Amino acid sequence: MPYECHYTGKKTTFGKKRAYSGQKITKGGFGLKTTGISRRTFRPNLHKMTAMVDGKPQRIVVSAKAVRMGLVERPLKRKYGYTRQQKEAAGEN
Repeated sequence: MPYECHYTGKKTTFGKKRAYSGQKITKGGFGLKTTGISRRTFRPNLHKMTAMVDGKPQRIVVSAKAVRMGLVERPLKRKYGYTRQQKEAAGEN
């Protein structure tokens, strides 16, 4: 399972952390000098949850933003809810 949101496509991105030394010119120094650059990662707030994908419950990785936006459709927790839906669908046809 990839570390990527099923709906929004959010995934891990990379950046750099910079360390500086020296006094600012405005404070009377010669300016800030970069003393170190190290790689770092930015990870999205992902959750594994069961959602309805193509009409079937499936376990997927979803970002918290997708959950708040209402993109995730959760399956019913009890089986008799499914049978009620099936009866209603059969009665309408």
